[in-house]
Amino acid sequence: MKICQKVKMALAYKNMSEAELARCIGTSPSAFNQRMKTDKFSTEEIEKIAEALGAVFSFTFDFSDGTVI
Repeated sequence: MKICQKVKMALAYKNMSEAELARCIGTSPSAFNQRMKTDKFSTEEIEKIAEALGAVFSFTFDFSDGTVI
């Protein structure tokens, strides 16, 4: 599964928009959308995304209720 697919699933789980997440990680919604289209994220970006979602990144998003995406 691609990282962008995991991010989309995690956003749905957290009921958060891509734009909201972009702002949380300090980037513009349009720049974030480009990253999603290319599916190219640095490890640092993925760690920021996980933190903004309240998850732990280990090539999965692990939520406190046991949900893993």
